[in-house]
Amino acid sequence: MVIVREGIARFRFFRPSATRVFLSGDFNDWRTDQLLMSRSADGYWEAKLRLPDGCYQFGYVADGQWYVDYASFGVEAGPVGLRSLLRIAPDSRYVG
Repeated sequence: MVIVREGIARFRFFRPSATRVFLSGDFNDWRTDQLLMSRSADGYWEAKLRLPDGCYQFGYVADGQWYVDYASFGVEAGPVGLRSLLRIAPDSRYVG
């Protein structure tokens, strides 16, 4: 699941048995070792990123295995499988 508020994307991924989860996407050149997510006591892994307005593709890498976020802004086919979508819009920068 991804929640965007005030230009910050909050990624949450439920994988209580995982030992390490990374966030990977076109915003970090699909690196699978750069954005380590933090684990909470309820089994969710979380990361927050401030990104410029635009559309992004991403996925989660839990213990070396790729996962798609079906609760994101949609999914689309990529060269090696499905990719999750994220949209940062100008109106996500303001809370009203």
